[in-house]
Amino acid sequence: MPESKFDKRYSFDKPGNYRIRIQGILDKSWSGRLGGLRVTACDSDKKEGPVTELCGKMRDQAELSGVLNTLYELHLTLISVEMLENGY
Repeated sequence: MPESKFDKRYSFDKPGNYRIRIQGILDKSWSGRLGGLRVTACDSDKKEGPVTELCGKMRDQAELSGVLNTLYELHLTLISVEMLENGY
């Protein structure tokens, strides 16, 4: 049977490339605390206000969870988390 787009499985313990978008501006100096992710301020529509994009490779979903917890502790609003197919 052919594989549909919903059949793809993501491995819990394997590396992956991620893009995380948050409301607000986060200084690039946070990159080290956020697993070395690239921190970029992005243009956004008026509804979202200022947006920061974090992109990079993470060792596994435990590392992703740590980054998301750090963002939560900073009281930053999460817009999206996306696992990228072929890098960032």
